[in-house]
Amino acid sequence: MSQLRVEKLQELIKQEIGKMLLTDLKDPRIGFVTATHVTVTGDLRDAKVYVSIMGNDEQVKASWEGLQSSLGFIRREIGKRIRLRFTPTIEFALDTSLDYSEHIQKLLLQVEREDKVKSATNDNRDNDNQTAGDNL
Repeated sequence: MSQLRVEKLQELIKQEIGKMLLTDLKDPRIGFVTATHVTVTGDLRDAKVYVSIMGNDEQVKASWEGLQSSLGFIRREIGKRIRLRFTPTIEFALDTSLDYSEHIQKLLLQVEREDKVKSATNDNRDNDNQTAGDNL
């Protein structure tokens, strides 16, 4: 199978599932869910959809259960919207890259604050040393 065709199909599935998450799924358990990436096997039989779920642990769990229960609907809709000989089997996977990037951002901000405190402390020491030198 052509790699270009697989990549186009991955992007198309991601777009269609994104639309479904926004408008078509009526399950109240599904909160703020975003399809971030899709991988399709070379034979186009299986698709893994990476989703990012925002919210606390309870909301994430409820959204995950809602997504799992909607797998049949999503696969049927993909089959209707995308013309393929076989509709791929859909599997969801949790994408934690946003959580990881948020963690890294917090660490960077913490390091930046610590650097500012150190530089302010060093500036005060330099000023104290200059004042002591002037008094001599």
